Amino acid sequence: MWEQIRYNQIRSVMLIIIMGIVLLMIGYFIGLVFLDSPAAGLVIALIVWGVMDLIALFQGDSIILSMSGARKIGPSDHPRLYNVVEEMKIASGLAKMPDVYIIDDPALNAFATGRSPDHAAVAVTSGLLDKLNRDELQGVIAHEIGHIKNQDIRLMLLASILLGAIVILSYYASRVMFYSGMSGGGRRRGSSGGGGGMIMIVVIVVGVVLMILAPIMAQLIYFAVSRRREYLADASSALYTRYPEGLASALEKLANNNTQVKAANKATAPMYISNPFYKKGMSVDDFFASHPPLNDRIRILRAMSGASYADYEKSYEQVKSSRVMPASALAGDAVEVRSASAGSQAGEIQEQIARSRETSDLMWRMSNYKALSCDNCGMHIKLPPSYKEPSVQCPRCGHINRV
Repeated sequence: MWEQIRYNQIRSVMLIIIMGIVLLMIGYFIGLVFLDSPAAGLVIALIVWGVMDLIALFQGDSIILSMSGARKIGPSDHPRLYNVVEEMKIASGLAKMPDVYIIDDPALNAFATGRSPDHAAVAVTSGLLDKLNRDELQGVIAHEIGHIKNQDIRLMLLASILLGAIVILSYYASRVMFYSGMSGGGRRRGSSGGGGGMIMIVVIVVGVVLMILAPIMAQLIYFAVSRRREYLADASSALYTRYPEGLASALEKLANNNTQVKAANKATAPMYISNPFYKKGMSVDDFFASHPPLNDRIRILRAMSGASYADYEKSYEQVKSSRVMPASALAGDAVEVRSASAGSQAGEIQEQIARSRETSDLMWRMSNYKALSCDNCGMHIKLPPSYKEPSVQCPRCGHINRV
């Protein structure tokens, strides 16, 4: 997969350059209209460009995780999730264990972020933990580990942070220009009626261009962070788990779920395993979509006869009539598909109950709720952080328990 890693490194540099050019354009017009010096505007834009690049590379993952409401957990907080991440880290050959985060959200989704494979994190929603069995969870985590291994995360991180900078700068620049034009302000206007009129036209035109620029750049970023990386991460998931049906089944549950991720936005959407704004029945085959159609991804995974990259390439050709895998990935040995984890229908029901309880208990603890058991009947009682009384009555048996 070295070709894909090299490809992502080149695209990261290109992305920085493209974003820099857009920022320089904004700075040039600000300097021209308000500072009587295009050079001063360019200097301001260069400073913003450099600062945002540094933030993206060294603090971008922390910003993304904070924006998403993600909370870091350890092995004892959610043993099943932590164990699965550890398994997939070993299967992929990653040198360092990614940090593990949980987002308290009923939607089914996950993403990976970080500036390199040695500084990476995986975040999953509580809804995902609640609904997926172990095989399905392995498939999703392996997909995110694939993004880390292929160094997609740096590209996605730069895209999200720099896109946010473009949107914010263009928004405020257009607002300042618009209101300054309406009030008759501006450093270069007022010397003559004709000159003032021309400056007014420039202000209006630039303001309109900047207002249009932000959504256009958003679409370009969606396009730049292409569908191809999702297919490659799906192929990595099949290889690491040796069970393509695990991810296929998980994606099927995501496709049938209508809950959107509350904390997601246009800057972070391409990072998720599926479109966080997706609703069942909506069209996702748009040219500028950040994710390929879920149905296509499921069909490819279920058409695989083995679990290698070559098997994924063959299946992809059958479904899409084109190629996706880099040549360096197709030379590996054949990998047989393993059997599904053993378990009866009754066992699956019990596992689902245990999953829900484990996730629910973790969310209560992360919200600083205090848990205790009734001394009389054993009922579990959860008390909010604001509860200050020395005792509490059990709602089941009425026994008074000391807090």
